[in-house]
Amino acid sequence: MSSRTWQTVSFDWNQARAFLVTAEEGSLSAAARALDLTQPTVGRQVAALEEDLGVTLFERVGRSLALTEAGLDLLEHVTAMGAAAENVSLAASGQSQDVAGQVTITAADLFAMYQLPPVLERLSETAPGISIEVVASNEIRDLKRREADIAIRHVRPEQPDLIAKHLRDATAHLYASRDYLERNGRPSSVGDLADAVFVGTGQADRYLARAISFGLPIARTNLRYTSDSGIMAWEMVKMGLGIAIMSKDIADLTPEVEMLLPDFEPGLIPLWLVTHRELRTSRRIRVVFDALSAEFGSGARARSL
Repeated sequence: MSSRTWQTVSFDWNQARAFLVTAEEGSLSAAARALDLTQPTVGRQVAALEEDLGVTLFERVGRSLALTEAGLDLLEHVTAMGAAAENVSLAASGQSQDVAGQVTITAADLFAMYQLPPVLERLSETAPGISIEVVASNEIRDLKRREADIAIRHVRPEQPDLIAKHLRDATAHLYASRDYLERNGRPSSVGDLADAVFVGTGQADRYLARAISFGLPIARTNLRYTSDSGIMAWEMVKMGLGIAIMSKDIADLTPEVEMLLPDFEPGLIPLWLVTHRELRTSRRIRVVFDALSAEFGSGARARSL
């Protein structure tokens, strides 16, 4: 016998769906287009939900709508309802066991090497019909041109008509190998880094400017090694050639290195999960997107740009 008190459940899915799509699209007009409804209809459904719940879900910011605290709290639950509704539709049409096809994921080379394999292994068990192509590149691929289906990025995407989810922010620290520290000594303060050797990624002057902005007392002469490959740069650090700024997530998977100056945090590294609007119609992309979100996320919400 069910323990639920069904008399108290009076949730209107049409209202919840209108709220969910408005939150994802950022405006009533965009939500109306996505739902193939008129804007007044969507507005009435959202207003009715607010009245039924006795809370304000959106506040207007310029021409856009921003979720209130109550809206953010509700969104997590309604997102789960949306996924469940999609699964019910797929099951009813006999497609729930027929998720197949290729999905292309692009991510920075270091992330692809150190952090993607475990979730891909789990996907091979839960969705064996899906094949994954990983584009390990530090260049930002154009999802609108279908250069990839899903991107994992460290910067907030700016292209319109993409669906983006801020998963979390990773902390960055300074790291060096034990060999390097044995030869050069362990710094006890940021000032001790003035004569240190650094390994950078990307364009040297840009990396140096970023390092200086973090408060590191270094000059171009300190940046002795650079590479456009994050994997290559990290290998140089592991070999003892110098110090690097690195995500704690990746450094924790690298026993050859040690964190320097634990109280010094150069900054946060945001993690964004991005895809195109086919997320709403492609089951295989949805399965992979949800798996990546569950693996790397922290309850953040998906939203359109």
